[in-house]
Amino acid sequence: MPPEQLAEALLTAVRRLDGLVVAFSGGVDSTVVLAAAVRALGPRRTLAATADSPALARDELALARRTAAELGAELAVLATDELAVPGYRANQGDRCYFCKRTVLSRVADLAAERGYAHVATGTHADDRRSAHRPGLRAAGELGVVEPLVTAGLGKAGVRAVARAWGLPVADKPGSPCLASRVAVGVPVSRERLALIEHAEAAVRTFLDGRLVEARDVRVRLLPEGFRIEVDAVVHQWLERRPAEANALLGRIARMARTGDGTIAEYRSGAVSTLTALAGRTRREAVRP
Repeated sequence: MPPEQLAEALLTAVRRLDGLVVAFSGGVDSTVVLAAAVRALGPRRTLAATADSPALARDELALARRTAAELGAELAVLATDELAVPGYRANQGDRCYFCKRTVLSRVADLAAERGYAHVATGTHADDRRSAHRPGLRAAGELGVVEPLVTAGLGKAGVRAVARAWGLPVADKPGSPCLASRVAVGVPVSRERLALIEHAEAAVRTFLDGRLVEARDVRVRLLPEGFRIEVDAVVHQWLERRPAEANALLGRIARMARTGDGTIAEYRSGAVSTLTALAGRTRREAVRP
């Protein structure tokens, strides 16, 4: 379907709603929903709400602020404390349920306080086809609406609409919360989340210093050690330069103090189970 038809289907879905608070991360999915709400309902009947917690990287919060302002939408930044929830901290495979339940309950309270009829997320049709999405169960329990699903947009359609509307995040890589980098079974803590944020910034700084542009960077904390994941081009660059790979691993090992690390090609959701990546690149990290 052409982007124009996809966009019209989305606008039609949003027009059926009286007023909307968009649970807004600043990523492409929630940005398209927010842009559609501003277009279909107007800024007075649209509100963006961003949950600010230790799992949200500071640069992602800054991007959410900028993007909402560019769209002409009011943004409410809500302090949330997912770490106070035992099921979230335990990280036994259903962490996202407890996260979404906490965040969306807070957004729903805001909607009720401000007189908005609905809360919307950036869930799209491809998400609905995923085998393991515990966060969607929480959204369903709270009666959250999903305009992208209603309009039949999957990820490719979302990006097509974002490009058609000239949104600055149209090609932004996915950037889920920092807790998504903690392997199932490893408890989530404030210290681990801060470590991940600083370690990923250090990887990007290391690569930038060598004029290597990385699209995807993850530092994943495993039951033993850590894994740096980068996109295919950067992974190949590091494989051809073992000295650089060891230098990068040594830098992160000194920060993490969790044992040896590995380097692998980026794969979404790679610590949702404890299964190791096939064909990963393993190198001995320099211990601190």
